Amino acid sequence: MGKRATILFRKPLPKEEKASLRAFAQSLVTEVLEDRNFTCLITGDKQLQELNRDFLQHDYPTDVLSFPSGDPEDLGELAISLDRATAQAAEHQHTTLEELKVLMLHGVLHLSGLDHETDKGQMRRIETKWRKSLGLPGGLIERSRK
Repeated sequence: MGKRATILFRKPLPKEEKASLRAFAQSLVTEVLEDRNFTCLITGDKQLQELNRDFLQHDYPTDVLSFPSGDPEDLGELAISLDRATAQAAEHQHTTLEELKVLMLHGVLHLSGLDHETDKGQMRRIETKWRKSLGLPGGLIERSRK
């Protein structure tokens, strides 16, 4: 059986958007992650705040969290806030679906071992390359530099 991404939806999205997100996640597995698995939870601010507090001791909601597994084949899990994605999409003038994809790309790069806080620009360069290749709007690292 081939490698795959699993997406769990705890917040409702239209059927077409779910299908688009699943296809995008699968393209991340094959193109970006070189056939390594990951799981992604699409949920809301409340659950992201709980996860952020429980695992990182930050008691506020955030847009994406990554939980690397340490397994070279099954990279780990992401949690993405649909509430944050919706707000950020409006702020940056693109669709919520596009923002979910930006967040997913950012998260899988973290799962693959990259860290923009410590890598002297490597993750930013890689994220920019993939974002452009995948036709996505500006990424998180670029936004934080403005």
